[in-house]
Amino acid sequence: MTNIPEIRLYNSYTRKKDLIKTHEPGKLGLYTCGPTVYHFAHIGNLRSYIMEDALEKFLRYAGYDVKRVSNITDVGHLTSDADEGEDKMVKGAKREHKTVMEIAKFYTDAFASDCEKLNIKKPDVIEPATNLIPEYIHMIQVLLEKGYAYKAGGNIYFDTSKLDRYYVFGEHDEEDLAVGVREGVEEDLNKRNKADFVLWFTQSKFEDQALKWPSPFFDEMGYPGWHIECSCISMKHLGEYCDIHCGGVDNMFPHHTNEIAQSEAYLGHTWCTQWFHVAHLNDESGKMSKSKGEFLTVSLLEKKGYDPLCYRLFCLESHYRKTLVFSFDALDNARREYEKLVQRVAQLDRNDQSDLDQAVIDSLTEKFVRNLSMDLNTANAVSLLYDVLKANTNDRTKLYLIQDFERVLSLGLMDRADKYLAAQAEKEANRYAGIPAEVVQLVEERAAAKKAKDFAKADALRDQIKELGYEVKDTAEGPVIEKA
Repeated sequence: MTNIPEIRLYNSYTRKKDLIKTHEPGKLGLYTCGPTVYHFAHIGNLRSYIMEDALEKFLRYAGYDVKRVSNITDVGHLTSDADEGEDKMVKGAKREHKTVMEIAKFYTDAFASDCEKLNIKKPDVIEPATNLIPEYIHMIQVLLEKGYAYKAGGNIYFDTSKLDRYYVFGEHDEEDLAVGVREGVEEDLNKRNKADFVLWFTQSKFEDQALKWPSPFFDEMGYPGWHIECSCISMKHLGEYCDIHCGGVDNMFPHHTNEIAQSEAYLGHTWCTQWFHVAHLNDESGKMSKSKGEFLTVSLLEKKGYDPLCYRLFCLESHYRKTLVFSFDALDNARREYEKLVQRVAQLDRNDQSDLDQAVIDSLTEKFVRNLSMDLNTANAVSLLYDVLKANTNDRTKLYLIQDFERVLSLGLMDRADKYLAAQAEKEANRYAGIPAEVVQLVEERAAAKKAKDFAKADALRDQIKELGYEVKDTAEGPVIEKA
């Protein structure tokens, strides 16, 4: 596409569907919060990445020059978002009796493997949090100089009282959202305000913290808080302006709220104007969480016989802002639908040399873009695949449109159709294994006679086959030859 269409996305910041406006015309800086690599990603986490992937691919499809940046959290994310509890990476290392870096490497690779299975494009930049320690220190120094940060109890906190507005994603009551007020979590008495959050920890706070660095703030070694990493990684690779920031709805508070607070205090201007949040995936007991014990992963779905792309279809058929309830019955429905789509694509003639039907292409492409341009309606975009298959046009045009829409949907339909055809061909080859060629030829002649409704000839051929010592039986999957 040449002319970029108007695209509207629901903006969690303004709470309305805003027209996308980029800081630099035609170019779009996209930041997506990456995983904390202390354990496998569960399919609830991966719903967010699937929908963010669809957004990125549609933005590219629409004509934007997109640069997507993502972090890998390998330090600083605590077991509570309240800046309390154990570091998740340390917890993972203890659980598996490995070093923090061994844990980070293993689960970073596992996450990349899951994304590949789900056809999630690798971001242009993936930056581990541990790579940018000097950048965090510099930002903290500036925030201290500007009076937005303070030292207390061996840590450095961001002072939320210095902001005109802290709870930017809605008019929340401080008591409802106060950081530190969590069941089973003791309030941090070092804070001036309940909502203040940690920018830098020292060794004195967490004796078991394996990763720590020197800083100009304290004599003790320390390490950064979780929230500051995304701000600095975004600024390093996208500059002072981020066009769209993505994440799960659970990142909205406190993580994204804190990112905005520290970034705009540091920069002195608006940092990101568009916030894209994906709703939870729930099971029958509520939100999926690693803390519940056993949780569903892509590998577990594969062990149960599901193609991971069935799960991608399951996600795309729901709107990203609606809570999606997972059940195996629902996934079975998605699998049946996916297999039917694959089979129908496989039936299209790859060798069709007809002229492309431009009128059909223009009509269906316009609908595809229109649906995705209005708050990324992927469900309607998927339904257009059926419109393509039912269209009164030639197979070459249908194949063109399917491959074009797949630039966004990434359901792997062409690849799976090829595999389906190869499996059918192998099955057909094995069907007559060990059967004399003369008998196979008669069976094929009989099938042709039946198709032509020459039943007398078909009966005669059946008798010939029987005289050769074989019997032919008709099944839904084709003729079966057995010894008489």
